[in-house]
Amino acid sequence: MSCCSPAKFLTLVALTVGACSGAFAQSAPVSLSSPDQRLVVKFETIAGKENTGSGGKLTYSVTFRGKQLLDPSALALELEGQPALGSDVQIVESTPGKGSDEYTLLAGKVSKVSDAYNSLQLRAVESKEPKRTLIIEARAYNDAIAFRYVLPEQDAIKEVRLKQEDTEFRISTDATTWALALPNYRSSYESEYVKLPITAFSNQGGVSSNFLIGMPLLMHSPGTAWMTLTEADLEGNPGMYVTNPSGNWAGHYFVSKLSPRIDDQNLALKTTLPHHSAWRVLLVADEPGRLMESTVITDLNPANRVQDTSWIHPGKASWNWWAGDVGPDGKAAYTTKNMEYYVDFAAESGFPYMLLDAGWADGRDITKLRGNVDVPELVRYAAAKHVKVWIWLYSTPVMEQMKEAFPVFEQWGVAGVKIDFINRDDQDGIKFYYDVAREAADHHLMVDFHGASKPWGIERTYPNVLSYEAVLGAENSKVARRDSPVDRSVFPFTRMVAGPLDYTPGGFNNVTEDEFIGRDVSPMLMGTRAQQLALYVVFQTPFQMVSDSPQAYANQPAFQFIRDVPASWDSMHVLNGEPGEFVTIARSHGSEWYLGSMTNWTPRELHVPLSFLGAGRYTAEIYEDAPDAGIHPKNVTIRKQSVSKGETLTLHLAAGGGCAIRFVPQNGR
Repeated sequence: MSCCSPAKFLTLVALTVGACSGAFAQSAPVSLSSPDQRLVVKFETIAGKENTGSGGKLTYSVTFRGKQLLDPSALALELEGQPALGSDVQIVESTPGKGSDEYTLLAGKVSKVSDAYNSLQLRAVESKEPKRTLIIEARAYNDAIAFRYVLPEQDAIKEVRLKQEDTEFRISTDATTWALALPNYRSSYESEYVKLPITAFSNQGGVSSNFLIGMPLLMHSPGTAWMTLTEADLEGNPGMYVTNPSGNWAGHYFVSKLSPRIDDQNLALKTTLPHHSAWRVLLVADEPGRLMESTVITDLNPANRVQDTSWIHPGKASWNWWAGDVGPDGKAAYTTKNMEYYVDFAAESGFPYMLLDAGWADGRDITKLRGNVDVPELVRYAAAKHVKVWIWLYSTPVMEQMKEAFPVFEQWGVAGVKIDFINRDDQDGIKFYYDVAREAADHHLMVDFHGASKPWGIERTYPNVLSYEAVLGAENSKVARRDSPVDRSVFPFTRMVAGPLDYTPGGFNNVTEDEFIGRDVSPMLMGTRAQQLALYVVFQTPFQMVSDSPQAYANQPAFQFIRDVPASWDSMHVLNGEPGEFVTIARSHGSEWYLGSMTNWTPRELHVPLSFLGAGRYTAEIYEDAPDAGIHPKNVTIRKQSVSKGETLTLHLAAGGGCAIRFVPQNGR
């Protein structure tokens, strides 16, 4: 059973509310446990001084393996001109249930999902007139707790004008966080995840402080659990952030903050009833790597709406922009002829795509060409070499012209669109993502969102959405020092938990930290070449860039791994790792397995059991840091070794280093 449709569920809720009337006695607390019983969420009402009747403040709390994870935390909605809904209610009805999410992903971290859960629907009614009704729908998976607000049709609420959602996340301890602090609600989510305790976000320099924190948020309560706070299924809703509002040195909790509407900064949401919020998701695990393996984000999204997916294909792409449009003569040229050079490189390398970046379109009419690149001609040239072309677009004209432009791009034969500088996730901003996904699917266009919000699982509903940026990517090495092995070792545990990330790996001008200089043409990258290879396994995205210029890869034996590594996966296992330190991930594609391991600036020796392999022996094609890679980062040692699942490999990682391995079955499976 897959996630039920919002329309179907809300219809059932409306019928339930209509059938139940009259007075109800206050119910006892209601608990919901995960199938393995380790995670428990409890809902209850807590009476306070403001509650003069039989009602109370609606709260939830969470335990993991019998230990308190979240203390009672408020659930409430601020509706314009009305008291907060949830501050004075009774739980009048609870309906338990269970199910299992069974579906396939065309291009995800795994290809098949089977995820059991227990569920609960709570109906809360205000103790005083006008007795507004609030539904909480909750699920408990073995690795997550998720809940959302549902407002059914009711006479007491004619229209939803939501000022704010007052969901609290009262973490029981002052957990360590890896937090994405953002300047405002209009960003590209491109920054470092800062390691700080929760209290640091309420009191800096001994004074009350306030920080806007983006999702996903990684937290660690030592001795209790690792957690990721994020959200899923944003359709019809704005994006959620959190802040620590306590203002003192002892406060260690967060409160939700919804991205405000651009046309009315006092409102986060305008809509009609019935309506449900996005899912609030708390992933929970013993180890941080287990958070990466979770499929809960896509579980909570509606099923695939694209009937014919035969035209959607994950794959790698050559790319002109990152290397600075460098041509075969070593000079930059943004011309059709030079872009054909990148098409030729894709064809020779076996890549299905070439990505043409900014500069080809007229800013006022994106169906008209500007400059020296003829897109229809480039597409025709590429088709003759069995390569398809993606094109870059600025978001603003797409918002205005997609219905006219997408049919033209389809006529040209364009494979996909990379839409950049969205920089918003308010209600209308999120609507833009869904409008693009739907219109693009209607015209057989795949989509890569850049300058974007974090993923929330739309790629299950619209599998033509292959990737998102929303990460401090390799493009930063073109100008400054913000892209390094340290941040690369954080992102798998933070940003990547939410979904695919288009970091754009593959740079071969590898240098030490001391040698690095930010430059636009033929950029340098801190860390080793073997680490760049490893990123093709560590960072999951179905639309993967091969970022450097063709001549950077010429006569380089290590390039063979980039040619071989796939962009879609059937399964994954996180083998070891600590945020900001190191990580090793194994992924399968058909009968083959691939491994990527990387470290920060600390050299490491890692012992990796090969228990993930299938039966029989495999040939391990190993690309590892050469003995002198800490000094000469371009140097890679390539060797082959016969291995089986009962063995252990020892990986030697240089400073800023990595290791990439392809495992090929020897029996031809």
